[in-house]
Amino acid sequence: MSTFNALEIVLKDILLVINPSREDWAIRNQLIVDFRTAVDCVESLRGATVEPFGSFLSNLYTRWGDLDISIELPNGAYISSAGKKHKQTLLGHVLNALRSKGGWRKLQFIPNARVPIIKFESYHPNISCDVSINNLKGQMKSKFLFWISGIDGRFRDLVLLTCRPAILPPLKEIYPGNVADDLIGVRAVVEGQIEGTSAANINRFKRDRSRVPNQSSLSELFISFLAKFADISSRASEQGICPYTGQWVDIDSNMRWMPRTYELFVEDPFEQPENTARGVRSRQLKRISEAFQTTHQRLTSANQDQNSLIDTLVRPQIAQFITRAPSRNSSAYGRNHSRTYPSVPNVANSPLQFQTQFQNRRPQSRPNTNLQRSAPVQARPNSVTMQRSTYARPGSSTVQRSVQQATQSQSQRVWRPRSDR
Repeated sequence: MSTFNALEIVLKDILLVINPSREDWAIRNQLIVDFRTAVDCVESLRGATVEPFGSFLSNLYTRWGDLDISIELPNGAYISSAGKKHKQTLLGHVLNALRSKGGWRKLQFIPNARVPIIKFESYHPNISCDVSINNLKGQMKSKFLFWISGIDGRFRDLVLLTCRPAILPPLKEIYPGNVADDLIGVRAVVEGQIEGTSAANINRFKRDRSRVPNQSSLSELFISFLAKFADISSRASEQGICPYTGQWVDIDSNMRWMPRTYELFVEDPFEQPENTARGVRSRQLKRISEAFQTTHQRLTSANQDQNSLIDTLVRPQIAQFITRAPSRNSSAYGRNHSRTYPSVPNVANSPLQFQTQFQNRRPQSRPNTNLQRSAPVQARPNSVTMQRSTYARPGSSTVQRSVQQATQSQSQRVWRPRSDR
């Protein structure tokens, strides 16, 4: 059996282990409900909502993935804003409420980070959580990743923005603007415009019969990804990675990236020109480059079998759950290894629908001061959230209606992102 065939089987075995189950989703659901109960006890956060984002919202999380939560402050129908000191004060109040309520461990307040956060872990199972205030930018980034995953099913298994032929369009072809600059005004209207524009462009890309489809297997895509960034250490001195255009870009030609003060520049496509790799130091960049090179060499070596591939790709904590071949004969493994690989569980409510549910929830009364565990607060829609679209998985009738509405509206008028006007 070829190296690619063996790698394909191993990658699917790994995905079988790390993909979340319906129970994993339900556990995070309940964790957010419990956290919201604690937030409801904070008088300074009266009327605030608790909304998930990050990998959970984009449906790109693993069984052991952490959970990102944003506490959105009330501001009527408009997008709320708060200064860093105010966020620090409010997070201090949340920290006190979590300590009083109990049920959390490893509580840590990081007030001086670029985005102030509280970190903690839940009990049984121990899921790491990061809490911030008014992180609408993070929520929109998560939604974009969720929408993009509907273009090609391989995206969830391998987040890969550039390959030839491409499996995904550059992000500029999905949303021709800087999302962070456009988050101003009535939240429901702004999010609806961003979603409508993105949905129409995604639908246009999927219907484009002139583009050459990428037929590569998951293993071939993974190998090409490693090869593409194996020389990242040498290229980073002159070029930065721009997911917005899907290219390496000369740093000297981009005035927004000057002066050159970072070892590695990976521009945030949703919050340009922020550098998502600003924390990478010289020694770390060298290790990153070596990891790409070493992994590529091992996976393309002719003497690899299933067991050696597993040892190369995953840590022992995950490897112990993967069915290993009875011998180191990869050909025999290929003949005898017949397995059905289930897809990621399709839960009743997608993470995006779950987020909308929490946006609709408002405490009907202040909880008791004894901070005891209470039942989840029932949803109570208001005039603002009732107008917002219900998010569903790409391909569903809800998203199709959004695409149709966006296409119809574009024939009547063209809405441009604020940052592109």
